Amino acid sequence: MPKRVLITGGAGFIGSHLCDELIAHGYEVRVLDNLDEQVHGPSQDPPAYLHPAVKFLKGDVCETVVEHLLPVDYVVHLAAKVGVGQSAYQLSDYVWANSYGTSTLLECLQGRNQPKKLIVASSMSVYGEGQVISGEWNEEPVSSWEDDTPRLASIYALTKYDQERLCLLWGRAYNVPTIALRFFNVYGTRQSLSNPYTGVMAIFASRLLNGKPPVIFEDGQQSRDFVHVSDIVRGIRLALESDVADEVINLGSGQRQSIEVIAIMLAAQMELDIPPEITGQHRVGDIRHCFADISKARRLLNYDPLVEIGKGISELVDWLKSQQAVDKLDAHVHELEAKGLLK
Repeated sequence: MPKRVLITGGAGFIGSHLCDELIAHGYEVRVLDNLDEQVHGPSQDPPAYLHPAVKFLKGDVCETVVEHLLPVDYVVHLAAKVGVGQSAYQLSDYVWANSYGTSTLLECLQGRNQPKKLIVASSMSVYGEGQVISGEWNEEPVSSWEDDTPRLASIYALTKYDQERLCLLWGRAYNVPTIALRFFNVYGTRQSLSNPYTGVMAIFASRLLNGKPPVIFEDGQQSRDFVHVSDIVRGIRLALESDVADEVINLGSGQRQSIEVIAIMLAAQMELDIPPEITGQHRVGDIRHCFADISKARRLLNYDPLVEIGKGISELVDWLKSQQAVDKLDAHVHELEAKGLLK
């Protein structure tokens, strides 16, 4: 009998790739997704890229509609409202979708619906500012590892920390093996190109597709860990299939890239001579450096990232050739300025 898995937020960027990964490995996949217009656009139909074998239900984790997809053997909780800047002025929306939504899901999983394992998507944002060797930003940053003290710098980070803590506490209480996976900067095909609150790679791509320079806050030397979506979904599957429980684990590439270099690499592979625009402004809630120590994922999950950044960007650019994007970054910047969140 196939192993049944529920993926909340499964019609999105990471979720749809996870559907492909799990179906290819013999799972029966059920998806709950609210098809948020900010991510999916005005269409209320499941995206064409969603695997045809998926059992899909349009609905929200904040509602008991999730019970229509239960019971299942495994749950992967990806559903979340995403965006550091937006979370600063839509506080109730983020707390409702992420914190309250997770608690509602967990209540639905009690009793006869209790799964064999629960995986929740957390975020590198919980680390806040990464560590540096000498304590000064002009010195060498060091990677973030799971025992670092959280330094929550945004409402979004707070709600992601809520999600992981809620799931781990619930898992201990009900003896459900639970893993919180802290994703770093995931990129790849299917990422929303018209959502100004999505990953930085997709925002840069949207600008370039519209003949505009990528906009970079601060000085461009802030750094992130860019990890390909195929590595992330393989890591999720390895977590599902492992005997590991009650753990927080980083999933990233383990490599550090500056934001400016990423913008330049993307434009070059798109064969566009459009240098980035570096504003020198700081967006409230943003962090300077954060990249993953993945030694725990290697040790416990036998996880190892396979897609090098140049190869990953090349694949992304091939996909971009068939895509159109509505660039909404200017409206986002104006919103931040109006609310005093851009310094």
